[in-house]
Amino acid sequence: MNKKLIVAIDGPAGSGKSTTAKLLANKLNYLYLDTGAMYRAITFLALKHKIVKNESEIVKLLKETDIELIYENGNSRVFANKIELSEEIRSHEVNSNVSDVSKIKQVREILVQKQREIGALGGIVMEGRDIGTVVFPHADVKFFLTATIDERTKRRTKEMVEKGKHIHEDLVKESLLNRDKIDSTRKESPLQKAEDATPVDTSFLTIDEQVNFIYDEVAKVALSKGVEL
Repeated sequence: MNKKLIVAIDGPAGSGKSTTAKLLANKLNYLYLDTGAMYRAITFLALKHKIVKNESEIVKLLKETDIELIYENGNSRVFANKIELSEEIRSHEVNSNVSDVSKIKQVREILVQKQREIGALGGIVMEGRDIGTVVFPHADVKFFLTATIDERTKRRTKEMVEKGKHIHEDLVKESLLNRDKIDSTRKESPLQKAEDATPVDTSFLTIDEQVNFIYDEVAKVALSKGVEL
């Protein structure tokens, strides 16, 4: 049995996964891993190399690329072959293409293996779309975050404005709905709630409320398993 837990947090874009997972990891003194950043990194590189529609070339590129995630000072930093792409992977263009890239079978196989290796020892809060169903189906505790499409649109638009990227809410909403459709209907590791995941609707919760709720649930599981937090 692991001395520390594996915590899986899944959900669609804008549901609050990243912020919640970061704060929870800090509170637990656990490692934080944003698996979506891995898919964003290879999507950005595919766009840069103009191969975003060529599956075999994307897989070849991924095999030649060392994607590294570092979490420090409250921020996730993403590197590809030692070059930082933290800002580049958050563009609207990446948002619009990441679901198509991440549904490629071999891309998912390669990155899921990396994610399993990183989280194997426990003591990790991992967030994404298939953590509780595919990456770690036997995670100690799982959560599935949701929020209304209007609330998710508002959050994502605000996030982009804060980074100096002004995009109309209608385009953000359209992008989110398109991602939802692709992510939930793809053949490989579709976005879906694991049967044993605790659902958390964050639409009307503050960040503190959702983090505290999830922390309390993790604490219950830790107690039942005899694990100290």
